[in-house]
Parts: sequence; C-alpha cells; structure tokens
Amino acid sequence: MALRITDECINCDVCEPQCPNTAIYMGAEIYEINPDLCTECVGHHEEPQCMVVCPVECIEIDPAHKEDADTLMSKFQRLAGLPA
Repeated sequence: MALRITDECINCDVCEPQCPNTAIYMGAEIYEINPDLCTECVGHHEEPQCMVVCPVECIEIDPAHKEDADTLMSKFQRLAGLPA
C-alpha cells in the first residue's frame, strides 16, 4: 500500500528528505505522498523512513492504494530501472 499524510501534519520538513523515491512533496497546505512513487521504502529500507522520523505520527497506510509486498517490489524495480 502507498502511504498518506493526514491533516495532522505540522509541516516540519523531516519526512521529505527521507523518501528514497521522492514521493513526498509539499501540497497546498501540508506535505503529500504521490502513490505512484511510494513503495513504503521496499527495496531501500526495512520500514518506511517517513513514518520513522515523523514526530506527530501523521503518516499512515492509504486504504485507497492497497498494494502487497510483490507489487511494492515491482514498483521499486520499475522506479529504479531494474529488470522485473
């Protein structure tokens, strides 16, 4: 599943630089996550780094973008330009 940032975001700027896929960006009011780029850090880290560093725990699984581990790994391989 891709992750999402809730409206509890305080715009502290710590999550954006932690994303290895540059999926996190500043939206109209708070940071947002592009589900097409979010792999939950699969292929990079054991756990989503944005969730690790978020001081207010406002990053959660996005139920609108359900993906299993294989799908996340395939997305990582595509984004990294690796053969599937």
